[in-house]
Amino acid sequence: MADNTNAMERPLVGVMAALEPGLRRIIAPNPSPMTYWGTNTFVLGEGDVAVIDPGPADRGHMEAILSGLARGERVTQILVTHAHLDHSPLAKPLSEATGAPVIAFGDAFAGRSAVMQDLVARGLTSGGEGVDTGFTPDICVADGEVFQAGRCEFEAIWTPGHFANHLSFAAQDVVFTGDHVMGWASSLVSPPDGDLTAFMASCAKLAARQDKVYYPAHGARITDPAARMAWLIAHRQSREAEILAALAEGKPTTVTALTRKIYTDTPAALIPAAERNVFAHLIDLSVREIVAANPKLEAHAEFRRVG
Repeated sequence: MADNTNAMERPLVGVMAALEPGLRRIIAPNPSPMTYWGTNTFVLGEGDVAVIDPGPADRGHMEAILSGLARGERVTQILVTHAHLDHSPLAKPLSEATGAPVIAFGDAFAGRSAVMQDLVARGLTSGGEGVDTGFTPDICVADGEVFQAGRCEFEAIWTPGHFANHLSFAAQDVVFTGDHVMGWASSLVSPPDGDLTAFMASCAKLAARQDKVYYPAHGARITDPAARMAWLIAHRQSREAEILAALAEGKPTTVTALTRKIYTDTPAALIPAAERNVFAHLIDLSVREIVAANPKLEAHAEFRRVG
């Protein structure tokens, strides 16, 4: 979905800004087509504060976080949504500087489904999205676990899909959604770190809630979560329908051929990411026994519709 934010309205990078009482944001200096204006690092509470997604390994950003705090404030917890290089690497240096523990679902490989584990065992690697392979939290929290951070009470919501160890953090009717739900783009789902079956289940989990505001890790806040979740689910269902329509012709075909058939207007540089997206859908369809892979489920298999 296109973002209509005027460039003049975009927030300044590296400046601690109040969003609402008890919530501040400072943007990391890592803008890109994948991160939009950069990673949103959130600071919650006053006095004893919690930091969500400290961001990339950038000492300048850490200094900006610490210098942006009020006199006498201290970081007491560091929360990480997931182990991508634009979210988690600064967690350890910030922990060492403040003494605050790092809280997350698990390490960079926690939460992978059996299907993804099997694909990894047979040689499937990440697509270059930037995994923080050395990430290990001090405290692991489980889905539904309620814990205190700063002066806020949080519920951990395990939302795998974009990444297996992805957590969203809910405080009352506000949810920090990481990369699972963003307002300026749909989330990347790239196997084996991304899992479309898990992604759709996580979307259903969030859609069943009645939260008022989402704060994603990139881009502006989402003030109509229900509408955004409906769009995100419909977007994935539409892509699935395109793939199934292409497979309805009956002839077995490959990920590459399907991608070229569906992504007709996509620049060549983005085709590898598109292929990953198509493969994510084919894995999900295979798990649901709507599509069969020959000789076995892998990126270079031939796929056909069954039934």
